[in-house]
Amino acid sequence: MFDARKLLDQFLGSQIPGVGGTVRDRAEQAVQYGRDNPLKTGALAAVLLGTKTGRDVAGNALTIGGLAAIAGLGYQAYRNYRDGATPQPQTAPVDPQQIEILPPPADSGFSTEPSVMRNDFVLVLVRAMIAAAKADGHIDDEERGRIMDKVRISGLDAEAEAFLEKELAAPTDLDALVAAAQTDEQKVELYTASRLAIEPDTRAERGYLDLLAGRLGLPDTLVDHIEATVSGVKV
Repeated sequence: MFDARKLLDQFLGSQIPGVGGTVRDRAEQAVQYGRDNPLKTGALAAVLLGTKTGRDVAGNALTIGGLAAIAGLGYQAYRNYRDGATPQPQTAPVDPQQIEILPPPADSGFSTEPSVMRNDFVLVLVRAMIAAAKADGHIDDEERGRIMDKVRISGLDAEAEAFLEKELAAPTDLDALVAAAQTDEQKVELYTASRLAIEPDTRAERGYLDLLAGRLGLPDTLVDHIEATVSGVKV
């Protein structure tokens, strides 16, 4: 089994130069860039969403890792909800790099330690992000082919590539995603990962997130806290 944490890191990174152009012409440039800048090669979310990405996760998401970013944002939203705070949209600073996402406490249910956050659930978070990216139906057969062309220059191993190709082609299994989230913390992380993947600016995307929240049994106020927390780090 490939390292799902590494794959999740690549979902939340910066776009590789060249992914918007002809793959054959720019493959060498992108591969070399990836070798020279290992923390900046995570273009997968951008590739999945194409021109719809709009916003990237700001601040230190790359340096703490994608899993820690998801868990940290989920923890912050859950803590605010638990403490009875009123959801408040966060205003991003002038310099997005000033945004700091704090990893969750090691003794919380949001811990990223392998004993708490197993590789199989990290893979579920990746599946959730792919499902969210597919929610508006823009990934058809032709688009899927273009995506896989770009994925093949992103440095993933063959097993991870095969996983992505299979997930992109398969219909979303919402029942399986929901069933995989066994704890309150996992439910929050699943929704947080899905929300991080997209900007819900279509009815289909907003409807998908609402359906996911309902199936997970997340209270409306908690969903509002997740929305406020995630919105504050996307620029």
